[in-house]
Amino acid sequence: MTPLERPTPHQILNLRMDDGAQIRVRRHGDPNQNVRVLLSHGNGFATDGYFPFWRLLLDHFDVIVFDFRNHGWNYPLATPPNHHYTQFARDLEIIHHAVMGLLGPKPTVGAFHSLSARTTIKYAVEGGWLWDALVLFDPPNVPLEDHPLHEVMVNFDHRLAEWARNRPQRFSSPGEMADIFRGLRAHQNWQEAAYELMAQAILHRERHTGDWVLTCPGELEASVYLSNIPLQIWPDVSDFAGPVKIIAADPTVERPGLPAQICKLLSETNGFDYAYIPDTGHMLQIEKPEATYRAMISFLASCGLISETS
Repeated sequence: MTPLERPTPHQILNLRMDDGAQIRVRRHGDPNQNVRVLLSHGNGFATDGYFPFWRLLLDHFDVIVFDFRNHGWNYPLATPPNHHYTQFARDLEIIHHAVMGLLGPKPTVGAFHSLSARTTIKYAVEGGWLWDALVLFDPPNVPLEDHPLHEVMVNFDHRLAEWARNRPQRFSSPGEMADIFRGLRAHQNWQEAAYELMAQAILHRERHTGDWVLTCPGELEASVYLSNIPLQIWPDVSDFAGPVKIIAADPTVERPGLPAQICKLLSETNGFDYAYIPDTGHMLQIEKPEATYRAMISFLASCGLISETS
């Protein structure tokens, strides 16, 4: 199997959320493995685009992948979109319980990047815990108002929101979107296969025009960046009822990403088990998937869930 040959899911669960929205959950990997991994994506992206990373899990885990509402496989858009963290957290709970109920209980690891990581953090600090272990990839939390980086992160989210509103919305082909990704400085270190994979994952073809269109419109993407700010979520490791690790981008490079700096700060001040992947940015899972996988496996082995050789 090459990174471009995404496997057909063993099963697709068409789940209905509490407001009627549908989320399509896909089962990959080896269903007979003793440990299950639930995996999802960051804002404006989709989980199939992370395949260079999660393909490494397929031989060793029962792998469940899904996109959050209004992303990826979940088209058409929910009506109303209810595109906010409170609903994302409710969706996460519904998905977890449905997977356990329909596929059977087993030790389960959450492996979440950015938006999905922040959703899981929100659920945890509000008293919910769903996991035997939790891995958070580069969560872009906003420090509390009395910290010097608070205003820096607020400005960062506003810039991202403005970019999302103004980004191109429709394309002649996924290749056109892939070329845009290649041209962005923040994405210059992606594995080559990831550009096309992510473009395919975040677009759908509009029947009446033949255009390829963002499944998550820029305005919805922007709304999530702005909703990061008022959440005031700056968790302590004691907020989590089980083992959790932050695996982040590199905060030591010449131009470190702000989320990488935030993850380092959060881990140093609030007690989190932490590692960073050298020479990576925010999309570390598709920049250095093997190194990111090894960091995750080491953590799961330390939790007693697997052997280090998995």
